[in-house]
Amino acid sequence: MNATMKSMVASLLIAPLATGCATKGALRRAIEGEQQARMAADSAVMRQAQADAQTLRTDLDATRNELRSEVSSLRADLNALRSELQGMRTEFGAKISSVEEGMQFILPVHFDFNDSNLRPEAVPALNRFAQVVQRYYPAAKITVEGFADPAGSAAYNRGLSTRRAESVRSFLTTNGLDAARLSAIGYGETRQVTPGAQRDELGAELNRRVVFVVEAKDANLVISSMGDGTR
Repeated sequence: MNATMKSMVASLLIAPLATGCATKGALRRAIEGEQQARMAADSAVMRQAQADAQTLRTDLDATRNELRSEVSSLRADLNALRSELQGMRTEFGAKISSVEEGMQFILPVHFDFNDSNLRPEAVPALNRFAQVVQRYYPAAKITVEGFADPAGSAAYNRGLSTRRAESVRSFLTTNGLDAARLSAIGYGETRQVTPGAQRDELGAELNRRVVFVVEAKDANLVISSMGDGTR
């Protein structure tokens, strides 16, 4: 075999080896590149996750602080409302109790015999009632219930008690309460405070009165938290 032939044979033997080495090198570089890209992607995902977690912690802290502020404000409002209700009880002898619809106010709002006009002495209590409702129960429905003593017929007394309730309703709307939230109803001589008392008899004035029912969410919780002092 001459030298030329030997060289050709050697080239043929070496070429596959060189090609194989080149292929392996490319494959290794491709794998390394893929690993680096995956690591870079994983690192980016981790950084994003950390950023999201920090954002979430920031949002939670802000929400927590906001809730604390709201709770503090609600607690202050509740304490102020308790103070207002106790003041009405002390100053005006108001009786405040829980009813199914919310809370019931019994104020010293009484009427002369066979009369539906407000007495001047009833005005301060009504003004305070209007202030409390406007501030703490701005969306509540309020029913003014009127009553009469048993003198006269039942039909007449229902009409008279309705006029008394309407008189008080008109006063409250004049003092800023929304007329759409106020209703007036007369119950005549029912639910007498002093059974049978009429005209100038002792206790008859207590039968000639109005009672307020304030339909407000969670009103019972306020009453129960005040204990027996409101009754």
